[in-house]
Amino acid sequence: MSQLSRADLESALRKLMTIVDSSLDAVITMDASGAIVTWNAQAAEVFGWSTDEVTGRALADIIVPAAVREHHQKGLEHFLATGEGPMLNRRVEVNALHRNGREFPVELTITPVREATEWSFTAFIRDLSERRHLEDQLRQSQRMEAVGQLAGGVAHDFNNLLTAILGTTDMALMDTPPEDPRREDFETIQHAARRAATLTQQLLAFSRKQVLQPRQIDLNAVVRRAETMLFRLLGENIEFVTELGPRLHAVKADPAQLEQVIVNLSVNARDAMPGGGRLHIRTRNLEGPPSATQGGWVELAVADTGDGMDDATKARMFEPFFTTKAVGKGTGLGLSTVYGIVTQSGGSIVVESEPGKGTLFIVRLPAVEASAEAGLAPPSTEPGQGGGETILVVEDEASVRSVIRRTLERHGYRVVERPDAESALLLVEQMAGQLDLILTDVIMPGLSGTQLAARVLARHPTMRVMLMSGYSEEAVLHQGVLSPGIRLLQKPFVPEVLLREVRGALKSRPA
Repeated sequence: MSQLSRADLESALRKLMTIVDSSLDAVITMDASGAIVTWNAQAAEVFGWSTDEVTGRALADIIVPAAVREHHQKGLEHFLATGEGPMLNRRVEVNALHRNGREFPVELTITPVREATEWSFTAFIRDLSERRHLEDQLRQSQRMEAVGQLAGGVAHDFNNLLTAILGTTDMALMDTPPEDPRREDFETIQHAARRAATLTQQLLAFSRKQVLQPRQIDLNAVVRRAETMLFRLLGENIEFVTELGPRLHAVKADPAQLEQVIVNLSVNARDAMPGGGRLHIRTRNLEGPPSATQGGWVELAVADTGDGMDDATKARMFEPFFTTKAVGKGTGLGLSTVYGIVTQSGGSIVVESEPGKGTLFIVRLPAVEASAEAGLAPPSTEPGQGGGETILVVEDEASVRSVIRRTLERHGYRVVERPDAESALLLVEQMAGQLDLILTDVIMPGLSGTQLAARVLARHPTMRVMLMSGYSEEAVLHQGVLSPGIRLLQKPFVPEVLLREVRGALKSRPA
């Protein structure tokens, strides 16, 4: 062999080693005894050992978990004796061992090479930790979405039932004098129904199907408004500290629901500190990437010094009805409600927590340019007596339709009713000049309430329309934000709320 050919060979070998060393996979060679011969740069990155530290040492002692080392050794001996190995020349997923003792998933391919009578083995190893993490996130997201669909559907059906129960009970109470022994029974039914209504609202919040009435608000003002309630809820053994950022950007959110987020996170923190501790609420502006939001973000952080959570708990903490509290100490809907409100408002929520080291929840909401909108809540309209106005009620549930009709009629309104949108359209053409308001359910067989509203307004643009629904998925333009010009009445409702909203709709400008 000439000097030039040896130089060429050495150059080719160097190029080959450069290629191997720059590989994105760990590339490791071991001899027939199992000792490490080569160890590229990515192997050092993946496993935490340098080449000098591992060369000549048994591969099994370096990267094979202790539980399977014996199996690895027997596999090597079996191949040397028979030339057969079930894990050779194929891709398999196994666990590997990092220098720090952590096991992690890898994709492994082992290729045997025979030179004369000697065997060597090259392993190509790819770290799957990031892929598994993304897969877990996807599965969690899909599971949350599936549970959310179920929760929203269940809440919608229950809200129809609760509307009938609450309305009938309230009217019975109006007709029952204080000394009547039946009054206590009616009040018990009313109390239970209102508790059930609260649970369905929490389910709707998680499933992102509740009605939000977003406004441009100052997050600091929401925190200040919640402070008085929080001092009562937290108790004297918990130090409560707020750190409100100056010149906070406005956010567009439902102020009542955002206050619910603060209260739920604070109550969760309180329950994690049974022996006392510190609750810290902080707000500040964040400059986000342009691709996320032009105005940056506004951050709400809620930190406690409580028990903290392990990874298994963190993986399920936003699922409805999941709780680590004792039986009777919680519904498991507090954090799921927070998750639904934040995501429906266009924000995100992350948690940092370890057992014994407390918990930090970070909520980020898109910042918006402040406008002249004032106050945290729209002005309320007091319920009042009707003046003979004619209202068309369109509702497929007979019990709900009956409650609405009876409530409106006993307060001075004239009511006509239809069980579906198709028959309602026919009636509108007959009575268009006589109808003052159309009150229609959203989810119905055949045409939906929103489709009915669109068809009516196309022909009669001055008609007043109000929608009602157990959830708002079809009543909104985008994830629960009300369509301009159309009011929505959230089920379940009591007669007082029905009357107030109807009065407000009649006083408002037509859609």
